[in-house]
Amino acid sequence: MSLDAVLDLTLAVIGGAIRVGTPFLFVSLGECLTEKSGRIDLGLEGVLVFSAMAGFGGAYLTGSPWLGVLLAGASGAALALLHGLLCSLPRVSDIATGIALMLLGAGLAFYLGKPLIQPQAPQIPSIALGAWSSSPAVQSALSINALFPLGVALAALLAWGFKNTRPGLVVRMAGDSSDAARALGYSVNGVRIAATSAGGFVAGLGGASLSLYYPGSWNEGLSSGQGLIAVALVIFARWQPWRCLGAALLFGGAGAIGPALQSIGIGGGYHLFNAMPYALTLAILVATCSPRRALKGAPSELGVSR
Repeated sequence: MSLDAVLDLTLAVIGGAIRVGTPFLFVSLGECLTEKSGRIDLGLEGVLVFSAMAGFGGAYLTGSPWLGVLLAGASGAALALLHGLLCSLPRVSDIATGIALMLLGAGLAFYLGKPLIQPQAPQIPSIALGAWSSSPAVQSALSINALFPLGVALAALLAWGFKNTRPGLVVRMAGDSSDAARALGYSVNGVRIAATSAGGFVAGLGGASLSLYYPGSWNEGLSSGQGLIAVALVIFARWQPWRCLGAALLFGGAGAIGPALQSIGIGGGYHLFNAMPYALTLAILVATCSPRRALKGAPSELGVSR
């Protein structure tokens, strides 16, 4: 392989990591916020699919991709709010409710989204960071989703907020010691419902990225399990927003290897390389199966049976 081919491959993987990793980033940040409060939301796969459909439909009907993005976030927040309300009831399992909400979100998306499979909606614009270069490969790699800088800023905001703001500390307290939160007069259920809803809104932005940027259409197989992979991402990132950014780019890069190889004329093993994100998820789950490693950095309340 020539030096130019290696450079083109590297640039293609970098560009693909940002393009493919943007939905992972938003969904993992949403799950990180939710789990920091002591609640698990396995329904984010349903949130992702439902918000992708809602965002695409909103952009198609209004002609504005940004209104579609807002609708996607609101739809994700609404579904996550339902999860939070149900989980606040006595003797209700987070896990079982999350699975039910995953099926509900996917079912609603498939039913309501059938008329949207053929139409084309306005797309989220790209930011051309490679305009300084005359190389098409550089320009393509550095043409990034306009939502990606928002995701980076959100990771920074969450990391700072968890350490330096009262709401962030309250969320962490609800996740680490519900008794301490109640002793200080906070409603643990209220904090968790708010954090779950906010996490659903953030995850909904990932759905908008799927349907309004890459791959930029609506169909029933759009998410390919990315909402469930996000749960593994949060564990891998040890519940730290900045690490969620790195993990999302890692998974995005893994998913971009196949298309990057194809772009330079290497088509063999294309489908094998497309399975890389799922193989990586399995490897992470196996590597973190030890309780000592898996619970490092985890909010204490995640292990409490309620």
